[in-house]
Amino acid sequence: LLTYKVPYQPNRNIPYLGPINGGLREGMSIYIQGTIPKHINRFFINLICGEYESSDIALHFNPRFDGWDKVVFNTCQNGSWGSEEKIHRMPFRKGEHFEMVIIVNFQGYQIKVNGIDFHTFQHRIPMEQVRGLQIAGDVSIQMINFIGPGGYPGGDMGPVPYSSIIQGGMFPKRTIVIRGMVPYGAHKLSIKFLVSRSRDVAFHIHPRFREGIVLRNSMIGGNWGQEEREMIFSLSLRCQSVVGTRGLKCL
Repeated sequence: LLTYKVPYQPNRNIPYLGPINGGLREGMSIYIQGTIPKHINRFFINLICGEYESSDIALHFNPRFDGWDKVVFNTCQNGSWGSEEKIHRMPFRKGEHFEMVIIVNFQGYQIKVNGIDFHTFQHRIPMEQVRGLQIAGDVSIQMINFIGPGGYPGGDMGPVPYSSIIQGGMFPKRTIVIRGMVPYGAHKLSIKFLVSRSRDVAFHIHPRFREGIVLRNSMIGGNWGQEEREMIFSLSLRCQSVVGTRGLKCL
């Protein structure tokens, strides 16, 4: 199962407080893209059990740049904070861009920053009670995206092979997140970004699982370019300057 979403209201103003339509379910993810300013003290990301600042907090994620850099996790119920979990590692760098994913699973909230596992905060409040997202402090947010089974804003991408239009096309800093599960014995996966009229392939990424390699290429006028090979499989696709790309195809 793969899920495909486009950014759903970029360039959010901070502080931000907004709903999570339909609430959280196991298997969903929240993708956040932003920038840490050079002069930062702290910021926080809350998953709240309502749509108001006074709502209970199921997840409090609070990076603190205070000389003893750390990230504090907690919950708040009926106005009372629980016991803090302090992680004395800082996954963010001052003045740099970041990509963060909150994965909702049975155990808790698994936090990944820039593709690296950081910490899993175990559930203290049932995930089904979460109804909102709150972000405040010294941070700039470019994108918030909800991904997963029935996740807002839309449903699952559907079975493969799959082909669809990218509404509005690609533009600088637009990010597409593809999340799925590779079945046992899988041989390969193909993802193509197509130019709508010419059917040229602006970008083709082709993991070959049995060989442990990822191939990248493009095709213009029916001719493939020089192939790039890499021994990894970690997808984070961001458009930098491609104009005219209108389609996404997964095989």
